[in-house]
Amino acid sequence: MTNQEVAMKLVALCTAHENFAAMEQLYAEDIVSVEGQPDTGGKTATSGKQAVIDKSKAWAGVHEIHGSSTEGPFLSTDGFAVIFQFDVTPKSTGRRTQLREIAVYTVNQGLIVREEFFYGEDGDALSR
Repeated sequence: MTNQEVAMKLVALCTAHENFAAMEQLYAEDIVSVEGQPDTGGKTATSGKQAVIDKSKAWAGVHEIHGSSTEGPFLSTDGFAVIFQFDVTPKSTGRRTQLREIAVYTVNQGLIVREEFFYGEDGDALSR
């Protein structure tokens, strides 16, 4: 797949709330995921497809997700960016909030090899 095809497929799957299907289909086995804030152990990067999927499932498990939306993709020569908006309630606080993040993806040989997240002003609600 071309960079644009990968980008369009990821956005289509995420718009359909099939985020885990997007990861299974589009992530390289050696993907690196970089968070904008460290987890409780001080870690910001996660390597490997299954580890990245597990990290995302863990985040979903500690949040009640009321809705989400996507904006983009915004293409570059070797990747793309997507703006995600989430309406969530962290189970730890019970405080419903709107989260906005920019996800920047790097594509190589038709698969996503790197993702990096940049958060809006309420980044604490994204904690893993």
